[in-house]
Amino acid sequence: MTRVNKYKQDFVLFLELGFVAINQGDEKSCRALFDAAQLLDPANSLPKVGVGYLHLQKLELTKAMNCFEKVIKEEPENEMAKTFLGICMSMAPNKEDKGEKILKETLKSDDPLIKKLSTDSLDFVEKFVKKEPPPAAVRKTK
Repeated sequence: MTRVNKYKQDFVLFLELGFVAINQGDEKSCRALFDAAQLLDPANSLPKVGVGYLHLQKLELTKAMNCFEKVIKEEPENEMAKTFLGICMSMAPNKEDKGEKILKETLKSDDPLIKKLSTDSLDFVEKFVKKEPPPAAVRKTK
């Protein structure tokens, strides 16, 4: 039995711990865990989504969008990657409308968690991204 085969059953564990590492701000561990998961199951796109999520958390929107677009190219029906791509685009300059459109499409998902994430993201876009900036302070001259 090869080392890889010995740990194949731990794919989900490596993946889950990668997301925990993102939330703990531990990029080095996150990358190592996603690399291990990718090694255990090269056909699975979740480690790639995880790396995209890492970039999203760091607000590296272009890198995140690239990750999610690669996943969608391989798996056009990947709702998680689509939703995260919509979130990234809704915050990226000149891509807000496209991001909002993607998020509205993912509202049709059968997955209640995808629907909730899309709904919450659209609410955020409406309240904070589309919000008009406050008027510039007017100086009083004496």
